[in-house]
Amino acid sequence: MKSLVQRLASLSLIALLAACATGGPKYKEMSQSLTTPQPGTERIWFYRTSVLGAAVQPAVKLNGEVVGSAVPGGFFYVDRAPGDYTVTTATELEKKLTFTLEQGQPRYVRLDISMGLFVGHVYAVLVDEEKAKKEMDSTTYIGKTAAK
Repeated sequence: MKSLVQRLASLSLIALLAACATGGPKYKEMSQSLTTPQPGTERIWFYRTSVLGAAVQPAVKLNGEVVGSAVPGGFFYVDRAPGDYTVTTATELEKKLTFTLEQGQPRYVRLDISMGLFVGHVYAVLVDEEKAKKEMDSTTYIGKTAAK
């Protein structure tokens, strides 16, 4: 019986890790061929480097609109008009990050995780461009569209 439980646990772990894996291009490769945002818009990047709490992948909302998911090792981006934005993620708690997007100033939002009472909490952190690009090098594109 113990052997069966261990096998089921191993299979569950393998399935979980496979679900986290993505087949898209790496940021380092993709960044070389990206087009610039349309006139009047700027880019907001979202990424998650940590695989801690891999099963916790809440929706990422930008001003209430779902724009992606907090997938470990993944990145995506959206293009938006300059203005004020709020990023929210929710598990058992809702976490918020508010910032202003200005023309010519892309924003980089890292999705970090902390331990919660029942599940982990994913929260957004604004990161400077140089640091973000280094952290994103090994992440994989998980977006559905190139830009909105």
